[in-house]
Amino acid sequence: MKYLNKKTIFSTLMAAVIMFSSCRKESLDPVPQTVISDASAFASPDRVLQQVFGVYSAMKSGQFLGGRSNIYHDIRSEEWVNVDPNAVTGFGVWNFSLVSTDNQVENQWTAGYTAINRANILLAGLDANPTVVNTTLANRFRGEVRFCRALAYFHLVNFYGRRPFNADNGASPGVPLRLTGNSSNAGAALARSSVAEVYRSIINDLHFAEANLPLTYMGTSDSNTVRAHRNAAIALKSRIFMHVGRWDSVIIEANKLVPTSAPFVTASGVAHRLNAAFLTTFRTYNTTESIFSFPMTVNNNPGTQNGISTYYNAPLYALNPSGIMADAGWRTADARRALIGTAAPFRYTKFNSDNDNYVPVIRYAEVMLNLAEALARTNTAGVDARALALLNAVRQRSDAGATLAPTTNAELLAAILNERRIEFISEGIRGLDILRQNIAFPAKGTIAAVPPTSLAYVWPIPFNELAFNSLMTPNQ
Repeated sequence: MKYLNKKTIFSTLMAAVIMFSSCRKESLDPVPQTVISDASAFASPDRVLQQVFGVYSAMKSGQFLGGRSNIYHDIRSEEWVNVDPNAVTGFGVWNFSLVSTDNQVENQWTAGYTAINRANILLAGLDANPTVVNTTLANRFRGEVRFCRALAYFHLVNFYGRRPFNADNGASPGVPLRLTGNSSNAGAALARSSVAEVYRSIINDLHFAEANLPLTYMGTSDSNTVRAHRNAAIALKSRIFMHVGRWDSVIIEANKLVPTSAPFVTASGVAHRLNAAFLTTFRTYNTTESIFSFPMTVNNNPGTQNGISTYYNAPLYALNPSGIMADAGWRTADARRALIGTAAPFRYTKFNSDNDNYVPVIRYAEVMLNLAEALARTNTAGVDARALALLNAVRQRSDAGATLAPTTNAELLAAILNERRIEFISEGIRGLDILRQNIAFPAKGTIAAVPPTSLAYVWPIPFNELAFNSLMTPNQ
């Protein structure tokens, strides 16, 4: 990654803080400065809090989790056809033709490591200034930024790691594991950690986050949606453990949020549950189904050609008539199917305008389906009753008249994976599901299937990283 001097880092950090604060609906009072020195950055609890918001702001960059990360994971899958072959809007991602000098490759890497570096600088500053913030609050701040760091590394290793964890138990090269802040070029040279080492760091960060984050943020704000809390760390762990094939751990984590029987409502912390209507999650935003999201407004949006609605509402990409849209079991009565346009190219209007939208990171529906899949993969003797109940709860929320009734374990697993394809269209989950299973990206239109053995299965390492990091190696 590229490094900046300390003054520049803190200047850009604080500018980002004010941008992030302005887009949230809670009553924050950021210090009215856009430039502060590193000497005063830890002068008060309020200054530290603003830096925490600065980490969130970096994470929600349109080049990263505020837009393009989800888009790129999604359009690699078989669910989408390209309508506008514009290189700027992901055509090379869609057709698996990326090279190391492409803007998408460079920008995703830079945005991810910028967020990680901000988190690392904040963690170092808290350690160096132990009397500014009391221990409990300092650890809460650490939990928030370590949650963000874990989330950033999860996406980076899934884009740039040479193979998914489940291909070889994480033995392949992952990405450089930068866990200390850098404010000069002195730390540029760092070798790639293995995929397994990156996941160990992610899990360690999330364990710490769970132990130190608050159960809820009090008041009437949207903090329980846009700031990491204990249940957000647990929910993300349920996803991470799927990607490393630890199904028993998925069950342990998801059980903390999902009761053994209906009604499925989290008993501790934020009372997560499915919204009664599917579209509520994408119109009201601040609901208990949305475990963690990034907020966007007219004054703080992901930027031109970065936002998720731009890609699917325009559309730059349309649903593939041969993808999940062709599933005969996805009934016309399903509220999710009603979002599909009536004529080709088939738009999918799940999201509002990028000027009024919360970008979902993880929802309660995902935790329920994560648990259902883990139960099905560990109880292979037949149809696990609890897994089936969770699956039908998600289906019937959108189609009350439907009942899925698989008769074998294989049919149950197929139904769960199929439900994920429907429930999370345009949320970036399908591409990640393909990677964690170490299966081919299916063919779509004129684009051939891409097997896990192909170099195109993952992204190339950016040219600039190879040029400036003497210990970096390309994917080969």
